[in-house]
Amino acid sequence: MPLYVYEAMEPERSCEKCRRGFEIPQKLSEPKLDHCPYCKSPVIRVIQAPGLTHSQTDLHYRAKRAGFHTLKKVDNGTFEKLY
Repeated sequence: MPLYVYEAMEPERSCEKCRRGFEIPQKLSEPKLDHCPYCKSPVIRVIQAPGLTHSQTDLHYRAKRAGFHTLKKVDNGTFEKLY
């Protein structure tokens, strides 16, 4: 179930929670919130970048296990396998 972030549309007339922004889990089929569940002031949904959990070293390790290799260009059109 995705987490959505909401913030107050009118921070001067809202509670501390929606002024700072709050996360709420919602199904994709559920409608987006129009009002804060705490103070009932109007809120908007904030678009956020997805969280990425893989580090570069983890991806490198998984690619190496899958049979991929790192190549270095030696001459025109020739490559040497590093590992």
